[in-house]
Amino acid sequence: MRDRDATGVQVDDAEDRAERRTRQDWLDLALRTLVDEGIDNVKIQIMSKQLNVARSSFYWHFESREALQQAMLDDWLRKNTSPIIERAMRPAPDVIFAVINVFECWLDETLFSPALDMAVRLWARRSAEVRDVVTQADGIRVDALRRMFLRYAYPEEEALIRARTLYYTQIGQYTLEDFEAPEVRFSRGPAYLHIFSGQEPTAAHRAHLSKCIEEKFFVPLRAKMADKGGD
Repeated sequence: MRDRDATGVQVDDAEDRAERRTRQDWLDLALRTLVDEGIDNVKIQIMSKQLNVARSSFYWHFESREALQQAMLDDWLRKNTSPIIERAMRPAPDVIFAVINVFECWLDETLFSPALDMAVRLWARRSAEVRDVVTQADGIRVDALRRMFLRYAYPEEEALIRARTLYYTQIGQYTLEDFEAPEVRFSRGPAYLHIFSGQEPTAAHRAHLSKCIEEKFFVPLRAKMADKGGD
């Protein structure tokens, strides 16, 4: 339905505005707020003002704030866990190429968002339910990496330890916010491949890693910088 203002012009009521704001609009805003401000500021009233809709319109898409929070966790799992599993399962001629496939997640923030991952982990410190979800996600990710190493004939225990080393090294770096300059970080890529796999990378491995770094990191970075320069 539509109402008319004092001048007789039709104005949208809450139902119409709600229809123009999709469930994904609410979810995207909630996730951005989580990253930028923390879970305490993921509030219906605040977000409704930011979306320029009536507070009641939230309930067109979610039954409750708890339902929104569950959707946020589901979206985080989809965005930050599924790509790791997919790349760990991706066929590769040897284990070093397989590890490089996983490295793509650390290079491309559309495959794995460090900021979102850290925001969810901070949230988990305050909620036992969220902590359980995070613990389960970590287990799923590590298990996918473990199975990757098993495919290349590593013994069971060694496969698990290498998987944990690969995963927790990267997550720990995000947690500590210990980031080197990209040139320094990537110059050490072959050494990381050696440590994680126990095998010395060949020229073909190094070339493939360099190509991934260029395509997944530097090309999007240059494009982003060019967009900012044009603003």
